[in-house]
Amino acid sequence: MIFSSPLFLFTFLPLVLGIHFLLPKEYRNFLILLASLFFYAWGEHLLVLLMMGSICVNYVIGNIISKQLERGEERRAKTTLVIGVSINLFVLVYYKYTLFIINTLFQIGLHINIDVSHITLPIGISFFTFQSISYLVDVYRKIVIGQRSLINLGMYISLFPQLIAGPIVRYTDIAKEISQRTITSASFKMGITRFIIGFSKKVLIANNVGFIADKIFEINPGDLSSSLTWIGIICYSLQIYYDFSGYSDMAIGLGKMFGFNFKENFKHPYTSTSIQDFWRKWHISLSTWFRDYLYIPLGGNRKGKYRTYFNLLIVFFLTGLWHGASWNFIFWGLFHGFFLILERLNIIKLNSKFNIFSRIYTLLVVMVAWVFFKAENMDYALQFIEKMFSFSSGENNYPYLFINNYVITIIGIGILFSLPLRIFIEKNMNLFIKNEALKTGLLYSLYLIVFMFAIMELAQGTYNP
Repeated sequence: MIFSSPLFLFTFLPLVLGIHFLLPKEYRNFLILLASLFFYAWGEHLLVLLMMGSICVNYVIGNIISKQLERGEERRAKTTLVIGVSINLFVLVYYKYTLFIINTLFQIGLHINIDVSHITLPIGISFFTFQSISYLVDVYRKIVIGQRSLINLGMYISLFPQLIAGPIVRYTDIAKEISQRTITSASFKMGITRFIIGFSKKVLIANNVGFIADKIFEINPGDLSSSLTWIGIICYSLQIYYDFSGYSDMAIGLGKMFGFNFKENFKHPYTSTSIQDFWRKWHISLSTWFRDYLYIPLGGNRKGKYRTYFNLLIVFFLTGLWHGASWNFIFWGLFHGFFLILERLNIIKLNSKFNIFSRIYTLLVVMVAWVFFKAENMDYALQFIEKMFSFSSGENNYPYLFINNYVITIIGIGILFSLPLRIFIEKNMNLFIKNEALKTGLLYSLYLIVFMFAIMELAQGTYNP
């Protein structure tokens, strides 16, 4: 079940919201836990047992660490933390990386006869694993105490608004809201509008440009013209941004409807003036997670420049690997890390007086990197990039059949709204409309029209990955 589906929009969400507001506050966490497990089981079936097992294990370990710290047993608490983190990482590695490890060993000449056909990758495992690890570490750091209620911790780990596509929500960010939260009409309306924004991003923009990107990336790069490769990577860059940020918007909106305040996960990353700036604006919950739970514990930038560069490469190696079990993803992560180091070494000098050149450089690096993210293998990615910069013609123009005026309009809208245009419009409406009630009415009417348009697009479309 995905947010951009009629089943979720018109059955699951209204039912859960309705029951949620009818129940006394003390039973609402239990309802959300049940709803989250049902939501997960709908698509993952028996793998929901893995989710339940993760909840129970982290509940026990978190409370053991908390009690050991209360008794002053720091060393034992650290050992327990290592065990807890290791269990979480073992589960992640087993389900997500076993096949990749075996294939890599086979490529270097080590033949291991293990049947891995039965291993199915659980949706969202990277998200709920990182959330569980951050919870255990924060308990050990005494930032929070171990959650005494299994229901409350289970709700945190399985919380359906952000379960399958993030953002990564830290326990410390919503600890107070888990035990006591207030839902006002203003916050609920804010949640609805935020959900509509994300839903529209996903259905109207991401799905349409993603369809074009898929058609282009299905073709051998040698048969494509350079212009088609650029159209392909522009469409994919828009797809991955609007799909991912759209899901984050929907999660943040759903969170507000249920009384949770999730942090922002995207801040118009395609306006960045450096790769470092890009990672301050792209998938913020992941970049800050790696910063706080890996980069800083490794020493950060406190142990000399060479150690700093080494730490950055470790972080970006794992950032790539976190996204997928493939050398393409690893190279994508290291590609970003390499340019980040070049910026730190001042080899690539970014002059604040000429921000336009800094933005072009950053966008070019990001788009070239997305080729590795999208391509099926390294050979295809390298051929595709070569074709991008060869400025040559091609024999296969089939994708042009799908590029009509509507798609061109969507691409244009996608490019425009990758800038903070919506925020600019909302802030400057006062210059044209002085009446606050009229301004609010116009905004809500606009959101409603966009939502209805997105519903119609969803109803007539079949491409909703």
